[in-house]
Amino acid sequence: MTLPLSDIALRLVVATGLTSLIGLDRERQDSAAGLRTHALVGMSACLLMIASAFGFADILGTPNVTLDPSRIAAQIVTGIGFLGAGAIIANGSTIRGLTTAASVWSVAAIGLAVGGGMYWAALIATGISLFLLVWLRPWERRLDERWRKQTISAVFDPRVASLEGILAALHTVNLHASRLSIDRSPDGGSEQVQIMLEERGGAVLQNAVQIVSKVNGVQRTSAE
Repeated sequence: MTLPLSDIALRLVVATGLTSLIGLDRERQDSAAGLRTHALVGMSACLLMIASAFGFADILGTPNVTLDPSRIAAQIVTGIGFLGAGAIIANGSTIRGLTTAASVWSVAAIGLAVGGGMYWAALIATGISLFLLVWLRPWERRLDERWRKQTISAVFDPRVASLEGILAALHTVNLHASRLSIDRSPDGGSEQVQIMLEERGGAVLQNAVQIVSKVNGVQRTSAE
């Protein structure tokens, strides 16, 4: 079976349009993979699916030749992970880009669905993806502020202040450290401590920063 040119064009345009909607949100968030990247991934996945399913129709019926329409699609599922990994940035214990990597994975799946002629499946998947990326974001932030363990950072002069003194200041307002790490400057003139608090919530974080900043010898504090 050979797919008509009009159907090929329609599938490519639909895949590009649907995946561009998801890329638009990532562009708005200034992500590593934006509008063009998502549109290209979706369109390319669609084209590869078309080629996998219909590109070898001229050799059907040849003796000892069998075709598996899913073979190229399976390689896309495997290979798209490398592209998504490029959007992930790790900085110490902080990881950014996971949502963008997941959206790249999603647009590849949408492109495959359109390439296979599953328009409704692709449309529904696009709607769900946009719901998760756009409309669910405010709720996620609220839950994150409520449930996430808070981390503060403080730079202090070890000749004046001490880690024990900082922790004692937190204890006076019933705040407790669950984990901490210290970085010392080469000249020994200052130290930076990162403290993850057991308690959660935006008010907790603000209170901790205020308390630590009042400790004698603490040069600056920040919330993370």
